[in-house]
Amino acid sequence: MMNVLLLLGGDFLMACAVAVCWGVLFGTPRQVLWVAGLLGGAGHCLRTALLLLDTGLVLATLVASLLIGLLGIFFAHRVNNPPVVFTMPACITMIPGLFAYRTMLSGIKISDAKILSERPEVVSEIAHNTMLTFALLASLAIGISVGVLLFRKRSVKDISFNWRRGVR
Repeated sequence: MMNVLLLLGGDFLMACAVAVCWGVLFGTPRQVLWVAGLLGGAGHCLRTALLLLDTGLVLATLVASLLIGLLGIFFAHRVNNPPVVFTMPACITMIPGLFAYRTMLSGIKISDAKILSERPEVVSEIAHNTMLTFALLASLAIGISVGVLLFRKRSVKDISFNWRRGVR
């Protein structure tokens, strides 16, 4: 149990640092960089926890990006900034770069007839990595967008998060 908590704590801190750094690169205002870090750490930590529970990578990424998207709406209301300012840097930690890289490597290998004849499984590798890359990117896009789509008829400033009064 302690090992899992240490793993999740380290995962949170690393993802938080990555999100803050990407926030700086994206021009996120300094006063809300902590939100990008918090969302990035929470999202990636949730994804890691779901992966430890043997949830699939695509589903875990979708749930984590949903958390980032919905919390992004909440924090946008609190810090008076658009949600995209901190949800985009927060989701960068879950970009499927490894699978995209493997897809490109397999594409290079498939262009050589000698390698293709020696290793015909390269074709299935490229198909698998391509589909996984696109599925993960779609999960990220859907997850971030859901919060914005749920509250699109109103400005974020018009949404009341006082649960006793409900949504105005």
